[in-house]
Amino acid sequence: MPHPLVTQLRFARSEFQRCLEGVPLEDTTRRLEPSNCLSWIVGHLASQEKFLWVQMGLGEDPFPGLHEVVGYGCPASTPSWEEMWAIWRAVTHTADRFLDAITDESLDAYLQWRGQPSREPVGMLLLRNIYHYWFHLGEAHALRQQMGHENLPSFVGNMAEVRYK
Repeated sequence: MPHPLVTQLRFARSEFQRCLEGVPLEDTTRRLEPSNCLSWIVGHLASQEKFLWVQMGLGEDPFPGLHEVVGYGCPASTPSWEEMWAIWRAVTHTADRFLDAITDESLDAYLQWRGQPSREPVGMLLLRNIYHYWFHLGEAHALRQQMGHENLPSFVGNMAEVRYK
């Protein structure tokens, strides 16, 4: 059974997916400045999970160059919706190999990056990842409202299966 914080991350992921269901393709790369577009947001969250759980956690580097397209502080971009979702699905699937092994004890461990320990332990990185999803989920919802999308999902969704301990 996954650690409760991993369950929380998976719930945040599912709410993120739910928020972006049914977006008209022409709106996926539309920028309402200064915000980024929806496809960028998808890739951006994939980039964080790739770095934390796949690169640092598993020592693998799929999708090199993703950060330069959707990373914090990089120039604005409007990447392909389909490509960003494909990358997000592949990254989260791979990240789950690391996440499924998290225990109470491993939450206090520090991952390694380029021979140095991460600034925060796994538990804090996990919380940061969860909150990052909620931040961008709210942003994506607001962008969809500004674009005039109707019948958007209400938040927060069904939490019946979400563990908290």
